[in-house]
Amino acid sequence: MHFFTKRLQFSDEFIQHVLMKFYFTLLLAGIVTLAQAQGGRISGSLRNALSEPLIFANIGLFSKADSALVKVETSNESGHFIMENIPAGDYHLSATYIGLPELVRNTIHLDPGQQLDLGPLTFPEAALQLETAIVKADRPLVEIKPDRTVFNVQGTINSAGADALALLRKAPGVLVDNNDNISVLGRAGVLIYVDGKQMPLRGEDLTNYLSNLQAEQIDRIDIISNPGAKYDAAGNAGIIDIKLKKDKNQGANGSVNANYSQGKYDRQNVGASGNYRNKRVNVFGNGSLYQGGGFMNIDFVSTQNAIYLDEINRFTNQWVGYDLRLGTDYFISPKQTLGFLIGGGQNFMERNSRNVVEISKELTPNVIDSILEAKTTGEDQRDRNTYNMNYRYDNGKSRIINIDADYGRFRNQSERLQPNQYFDGSGDSMLLASTNQFDTPADIDIYTLKLDYEQDVWGGKLGSGLKGSRVSTANDFLVYDVIDGLPVINNRTSNTFDYDEDVCAAYFNYARPISKTWSFSLGLRAEQTIASGNLVAFLPELQEPRVELNYLNWFPSAGLSWKLTAMQTLAFNYGRRINRPDYNVLNPFNNQLSQLSYEKGNPFLKPEIVNNLEFGYTLNYRYNFKLAYSKTTDQITRLMGPDETDPRANFITHENLAEQTVWNLTFNAPFEVVKGWNAFVNVSGSHLNNQADYGNGA
Repeated sequence: MHFFTKRLQFSDEFIQHVLMKFYFTLLLAGIVTLAQAQGGRISGSLRNALSEPLIFANIGLFSKADSALVKVETSNESGHFIMENIPAGDYHLSATYIGLPELVRNTIHLDPGQQLDLGPLTFPEAALQLETAIVKADRPLVEIKPDRTVFNVQGTINSAGADALALLRKAPGVLVDNNDNISVLGRAGVLIYVDGKQMPLRGEDLTNYLSNLQAEQIDRIDIISNPGAKYDAAGNAGIIDIKLKKDKNQGANGSVNANYSQGKYDRQNVGASGNYRNKRVNVFGNGSLYQGGGFMNIDFVSTQNAIYLDEINRFTNQWVGYDLRLGTDYFISPKQTLGFLIGGGQNFMERNSRNVVEISKELTPNVIDSILEAKTTGEDQRDRNTYNMNYRYDNGKSRIINIDADYGRFRNQSERLQPNQYFDGSGDSMLLASTNQFDTPADIDIYTLKLDYEQDVWGGKLGSGLKGSRVSTANDFLVYDVIDGLPVINNRTSNTFDYDEDVCAAYFNYARPISKTWSFSLGLRAEQTIASGNLVAFLPELQEPRVELNYLNWFPSAGLSWKLTAMQTLAFNYGRRINRPDYNVLNPFNNQLSQLSYEKGNPFLKPEIVNNLEFGYTLNYRYNFKLAYSKTTDQITRLMGPDETDPRANFITHENLAEQTVWNLTFNAPFEVVKGWNAFVNVSGSHLNNQADYGNGA
């Protein structure tokens, strides 16, 4: 996929000049002339002021008569370039290289069939003899760093008219599927951070948040596919950290933005942001209002107990909501900063779904015995409040201390009405009807306290830290049978489930160069997990035992980089990670989708353990290759099986069944199409292999 950015210029003449070159390039590329066989060749080599070769510099050849672009090439590993099949004529040549002034050769005459060698061409030095020099540089779209890939948003074409989810679809190594599931390097289980803070949202809540976080608010996106010991070990695929803008200019400023898109349903967003900064304080904030809609269609066929089930599902939803964020940084001294950040939002959603199951015998699937139709309507409300206090000490030389205290409060309300109607095989006569009503509120509280310390030691940097977190959830699952229009509690299918999880962590990591070409990093993180889940059934015979988890895990990490030449770097990274099951898949009670389909959790799930290896190669700070390998043990697998009591019904649950290996190869690079037009290409391919033992040789 290509992403094009246009450098904005105020000169109409320049724009017209570039467009003319572009049009002439297309014309020349589309016409094969008889004179091409008699074309000449122009070659040469590019050097800097120290006579060193310049690799992958851009060279453009322009017609002297009308300044039309005739040919574009780049210099090779030795600085040489060759332009073939050049018609006879007069030309001028322009060469560019990052950090150096433009090199121009004004008069070049080429005779028919001539092979012209321009010899060494030396760029002028990038020196300014001025009292004050201001250097302005555009950030590259993608930066490859030792521990992460940086996808820059601010200052690029991506900074307008998009949202965070759309940006992730473009980011290198990131895949967002049609259900908005996010994976990195072919691995699922990525964690989303915002300004270094993990977002505890999942599923539709996360999708809605990202879809309404506008690109105008985002500075960059850090893709950390193999996080070191400093980061939480949770998440199979690493971390995507969305960095929001924070203006560092003195004074006050603000902006307003609005977006509208139209698909099957429309989506709208209007937002504003502001910032005030002086020598002692920085105050910033933003907010947005949004509304939209979406749909999803799922069809599948299954056979079980000699019964053939043909099921269709149609889902639509409409939503409206708002997000707010307000923060302040108080500069205690040049080395100390105290910050406060408050965030919040509310989302309302209306849901409608239609589930139709045609039931027949496996041997005669075309002869329908009966049809179940369930039309479900529902309303959801999501309330989110987050609070952060941060203290940071940075002496600007060798020591950093960072303390974060966070609290997140999430209140979710969900109500559904589900009529179930059975018809005969023709669909004309109703055989049976029943209606269920669901009330499923969930309260989630998250507390976090974290201390990070960095110190220069023995020619490198030593980091260490402590973290404690607690997640407390209270979930009610109330099911009612609607009889004569009135809801009556169904004690057999209702329950409450409370789940608490405490994680205490400590880590250290150390990084330093070994020589001018070699550098390394080592880290180790320990996490102690203590969790308990308590299911309270409304009937004593349905009571399940309490879920108790207590385990200690160690997570080593290592990195090694080798600078082969000034323009080539090899890097190796290893990391071990964990994916803990959350309360949604641990709750052992049933969540009814229809009278023939339901979900139930598994309180005995073990966490997944993942080992990741990555090999990276960077050429000329532009061309990036990455080969990644991942192996997951005790993989949590989503299964569908037949119900024990009703031969027509099936259920969905999760088990630790599979071992998964993933191979991924990613390549990305920027390049210049014509002068003034940049492009970025990102190609990624993955191979996934899942092996599971279902027992009895299956």
